[in-house]
Amino acid sequence: MNHIVLYEPEIPQNTGNIMRTCVATKTKLHLIKPLGFSLDEKHLIRSSVNYIDKLDYEVYENFQEFQEKNKGIYYYFTRYGKKPHTSFSYVNETEDLYFIFGKESTGIPKEILQKDLQHCMRIPMTEDVRALNLSNCCAIVIYEALRQQGYPNLLQKEPHKGENYLEENNE
Repeated sequence: MNHIVLYEPEIPQNTGNIMRTCVATKTKLHLIKPLGFSLDEKHLIRSSVNYIDKLDYEVYENFQEFQEKNKGIYYYFTRYGKKPHTSFSYVNETEDLYFIFGKESTGIPKEILQKDLQHCMRIPMTEDVRALNLSNCCAIVIYEALRQQGYPNLLQKEPHKGENYLEENNE
């Protein structure tokens, strides 16, 4: 199973967008305190629209509690990573995969990253940008993992208007 982990997220709109992505991709979300917002905050609910009731998520007091409760492979996203996110294989049927993203202002603490340098990675970008938006990074990474896995349990056809909607003449 795929998991997105937010280490001390600060911006409710980012977390709301990530919540929507998690619902769309059947990905569990893990939130590590302190949070820079309340989970019932108006902006958070608005960003995730009405999908929050379908979200599988858990909140932890700190990173240590998260580690104690979650076993699997941890991947850390940091601008200091030396490998692109596409250089890893995410096709693993025996272990859970945790994609860990740091807080918007400072990222994941160096002390955490130094313990697992082989799993520190970055999304390639130009030198003109320090970092991409957190919710964009989560979407890029989870869809790369799902692409490698063959998009398990995700619809590849539009369920509401029908799979032949574009071919139909609806003048």
